[in-house]
Amino acid sequence: MRPSSPEDGPAIVALMKQAGLQPHENPAHLYWKYWQARPDWSGSRSFVVTDGKEILAHGAACPGTLHSGVLQARVIHMIDWAARRDSVGAGVLLMKHVARRTDFLLGIGGSDHTLRIMPLIGYRPCGTVTGYVRTLSALRIVERPSEARWKVAPRMARSLLWSLSAPAATLAGWQARRIGVEEVARIAQALPDRHRGRVLLGRSPDLLRHVLACPIVPVELYALEKAGRALGYFVLSYAPGQARLVDLWMASEDPADWRALVHSAVRQAKSRGGLAELVVWSSDPRLSQVLGACGFHARLSLPIYLRSSGEMPVPQETPRVQMIDNDAFYLYFGRNELWA
Repeated sequence: MRPSSPEDGPAIVALMKQAGLQPHENPAHLYWKYWQARPDWSGSRSFVVTDGKEILAHGAACPGTLHSGVLQARVIHMIDWAARRDSVGAGVLLMKHVARRTDFLLGIGGSDHTLRIMPLIGYRPCGTVTGYVRTLSALRIVERPSEARWKVAPRMARSLLWSLSAPAATLAGWQARRIGVEEVARIAQALPDRHRGRVLLGRSPDLLRHVLACPIVPVELYALEKAGRALGYFVLSYAPGQARLVDLWMASEDPADWRALVHSAVRQAKSRGGLAELVVWSSDPRLSQVLGACGFHARLSLPIYLRSSGEMPVPQETPRVQMIDNDAFYLYFGRNELWA
């Protein structure tokens, strides 16, 4: 068992293909995911089990910080977790090795096989995250290839109805301003506060810089300002035909301010053009209410799991997770993956 290196890239890709996954193969994509330096992690974030010649299992870490009241803990979401079918137990062995580097392992969704084994290896269910969608252009659905062509017309009709019924934005006094990598520190005061009595996945300027450097999909960061002061932010990524609101936060408890944040994200996604929809996750009932009031519709539900690596108990409250907390903000497979 050892950290991987860029020289292992082709063998890691081959292993994931053998396991039925669809991995990224571009060396630049692999480097950013596994080996590009991050201030919150030392060394490679990718690990392999080998027999001395061949790779038997692989897993990579998405590191983060879990805030629960005054508690601050390390958390890892494992991605690209795969093992050879003839190497029973290698994947679990690797998971336990990675777990020693953190306080909690986080799991969000996963394949049927993964969801079956997670409770057996110490992961505890702790709520769900709901995926929401808002139509940007019903006509764009036709442009995405679909295996079930007979579904295209009903989907267009439903999307058109959702588009027509979506509320108009009220953004008086608010301005969304795009923030570059060199300006991320400007929104430091608008990042989530660990003392709000919620279970949060932490945010930092360094994390946002890493996300903005993603070579797999375009990623944009916006500050939401009033009277020249940044009170909130949101992050958009762009897959084919789809915008993703992968992270958002407002330094306010007022639902009207949160609605202004979401409406601003919708406006920016629309201004890009060529997109059928905007999607977002929510595991927070208050955010879910705001999304419903802004014309979003629930389309999917994913289980959330936490596994304690030591003596820290798993929090009872559902953690607030977003697509930025794993690989959901950049992962796509090229086929029709629209939610509407």
